[in-house]
Amino acid sequence: MAADNSFDIVSKVDIQEARNAIEQAIKEVRARFDLKDSKSEIKLEGEDTIQLASADEYKLQAVTEILQQKLVKRGISLKSLTFGKIEPATGSSVRQKVTLTQGIPTEKAKEIVKLMKESKKKVQASIQGDTVRISGKDRDTLQEAIALLKGHDFGIDMQFTNYRTN
Repeated sequence: MAADNSFDIVSKVDIQEARNAIEQAIKEVRARFDLKDSKSEIKLEGEDTIQLASADEYKLQAVTEILQQKLVKRGISLKSLTFGKIEPATGSSVRQKVTLTQGIPTEKAKEIVKLMKESKKKVQASIQGDTVRISGKDRDTLQEAIALLKGHDFGIDMQFTNYRTN
């Protein structure tokens, strides 16, 4: 009998939740006394880039912390954020791009497959685009695989979806 049970490992960010977190962060930045007149901004550019701007690096750090708090409250893992370099902008202000990572990068997917092979569990791992599918004969083995993956830090946010059993 073939491998009937499977699940997918994905890394996705709910864009609507990210928008809501950004809106809340903007409100807090505007309300904070220490950030008044700092020309601090948080903008979502496209679907996966957040632009942060402020008067100086100290205030930019405060804006970043506010954004991170709001994202965590909305259930978005900070592992899905990639921070760019802090760049000088007009009038001695600074800005920074933050990218929301969607999908599992190929090198991380290969690490996941390698971990599954090294674990000697009776499961097969296959890379399918930006997801990894784990399949096996029985549910218990799949549960053990999920526990193993949760216990290992790949530096990315992982969700386990499409759990199929026959």
